[in-house]
Order: sequence, then structure tokens, then C-alpha cells
Amino acid sequence: MRLITLALAALLLMIQYPLWIGKNGWLRVSDLETQLDASRRKTADMKARNDKLGSEVRDLKEGTGAVEERARYELGMIKQNEIFVQVLRKDEQPKESMTPLPPPPPPKGEKTPKH
Repeated sequence: MRLITLALAALLLMIQYPLWIGKNGWLRVSDLETQLDASRRKTADMKARNDKLGSEVRDLKEGTGAVEERARYELGMIKQNEIFVQVLRKDEQPKESMTPLPPPPPPKGEKTPKH
């Protein structure tokens, strides 16, 4: 009877080996599910990034607001007859504006020529 019990236990272990440790065992499946979840998260992040970039491209193609915003913040441009005030920290240098300076106003009492 003891021999039969040992034989059955050995057979049980032999059957369990492929289920747990084999090529397509539970441990491998668990590892692949973890990798799949990581890939899905990365894909979702990249999709969000692509959507954001697509929206920015659409704004630049269709509207002038995005172009104006970039010109203001990245190039330091200002509109005509607009006053620009730049507040600097102690150790910060002023940025150079790409917008040409307007002509100085005529002295008082002198009339401006009409175009």
C-alpha cells in the first residue's frame, strides 16, 4: 500500500510540474500578464501624448491664437501699441524682444503728418 501511495504522489508531482513551472505554466502566464499591463499603460500614455500633440498641431494650423501665444512666450513679441512689462528677479537678465521698437512720439506742439 505504501508503494502505491508513493507512486501516486510521484505521478501527481509529475503532472503538476508543467502546470506551474513548464513552458506555459502559471508562473509564465502571470509574468506575461504583468508585461501586458505595463505595455497597456505605456500605450495609453503615448496615446495621450499623441492626442495632445495633434491638438497643438490643429491649433497651429487653424487658429491664430496658438501662433500668437507661441510668438509672445517663445520669441518675446508684442502687438503694436501694446505695453510690455517684464518683471525680473535679482539674478535674471531681460530677454531681448524680436518686435522692433515703435518710433518715438513727436514732440508736443508739432503736428503728425497724415498718410
